[in-house]
Amino acid sequence: MKNYKIAWRNLWRNKRRTLITVASVFFAMFFALLMRSIQLGSYDHMFRNVIESYTGYIQVQNEDFKDNPTVDNAFSFTPEIRQMLLNDKNVVDAVPRFESFALASSGSLTKGVLVMGIDPEKESLLSNVRSRLVKYRLSSKTIDNLKKSELPESVKIKLDQYKEESYSTGGILQLDLGIKNADSASVMSIIRREASFSNNYISKGKKEALIGDRLARYLNLSIGDTLVLIGQGYHATTAAGKYRIVGIVRMPTSDIDNKIVYLPVDVCQELYSASGMLTSLALGIKDNSEKKINRMIQSLGREIPVPLRLIEWREMNALLINQMESDNKSGGVMVAILYLVIAFGIFGTVLMMTIERKREFGVLVAIGMQKSKLAAIVSIEMIYIGLLGIFSGIAIGFPAIIIGQYNPIRLSGQYAKVYESYGMEPVMPFMPVDYYFLWQSVIVAVIVGIAIIYPVRKIYKMNLVNSLKA
Repeated sequence: MKNYKIAWRNLWRNKRRTLITVASVFFAMFFALLMRSIQLGSYDHMFRNVIESYTGYIQVQNEDFKDNPTVDNAFSFTPEIRQMLLNDKNVVDAVPRFESFALASSGSLTKGVLVMGIDPEKESLLSNVRSRLVKYRLSSKTIDNLKKSELPESVKIKLDQYKEESYSTGGILQLDLGIKNADSASVMSIIRREASFSNNYISKGKKEALIGDRLARYLNLSIGDTLVLIGQGYHATTAAGKYRIVGIVRMPTSDIDNKIVYLPVDVCQELYSASGMLTSLALGIKDNSEKKINRMIQSLGREIPVPLRLIEWREMNALLINQMESDNKSGGVMVAILYLVIAFGIFGTVLMMTIERKREFGVLVAIGMQKSKLAAIVSIEMIYIGLLGIFSGIAIGFPAIIIGQYNPIRLSGQYAKVYESYGMEPVMPFMPVDYYFLWQSVIVAVIVGIAIIYPVRKIYKMNLVNSLKA
């Protein structure tokens, strides 16, 4: 009888032992797939949020702007360019931006700032600056009033720790003050009454500005105050202007919060003597798949006039990509630890199976079976067990990942509030089926292959007398 037939029959002589060994491979495969899918899905979710909230997937720029980001490398935005871009069915709209630097001044205080000219309405397609407006501020006066209110003592104790802090969402405020979800309704109503911050949004054509919260504190500015900007305009002209502060925004990144100033794009063009010009034009798109983006780059790239060019998200976010790849490698260490646990689990079941069958192996060799034939049959048995475990893991893991893709894990509590503070939906989505599926199968198969070495080695080194006494 052929070795592979004998191996298959051997598996089902002791169904319980076979099922235990198959189960160890099955769980290894299943959890490896799930963990990797969640890990890659979370990276993809965070990455897409960063792209979609600021740079966009595709921008139009002057070909020299990336290497030399000055107003002299701005470009003229004409109706013809706009129409050419909107002719692509995948383009929802074009979001104009004018970006430069200036010296911000208030009284005797000055600071270098990033000036961002935006379209107040269209910007909601990308960064949605309006959602960053400060809603709560714990000023000294506010804290004094809150301490006299009916807040729990545990909350009052924490107020001084966050003196002069600002919040664009109530969730992070609740988290910082340690307010329990059960008490949030009554406690937050008191805080809203005392700590609510009056804020407005900029409008086109008006000399109004939004500034970062940390920048506002540094310059001692508040709503209604005047901000003076001085810089260099288009073709070395002088850029100077006064702007009334109508709103204060709280940016998640402190480096940006320390220096950001938002102006209406037409007002910003006037400041830099660059009427009708932009430094970049971000495209809001419907389908952000890699295939669709590459097609757009090719088709629009042929039509866009020189010296303009299309720049895609990879080029704009090279540093972020490197950071994500570095984080992915650290995540790979966690997966490696999982594989180590998996390897020990599989080896443990193989060890148990080999010890259980020690007498069986001895009897077979005693009646004349060659050790090489016995080792081959046991190896084929392990291959069958590995294949059964891997395929059953895929069979259960595949629909679980598909379900997770359409019903992602929703975070709650502290993690959810942190996600929301960055403008991200608090979910952990699963990565769609991709090459990682194949790699997990290969790795688990390699682990099973290594585990085969143990019973084969035991067979070749078997002492016949000791095995018959087992």
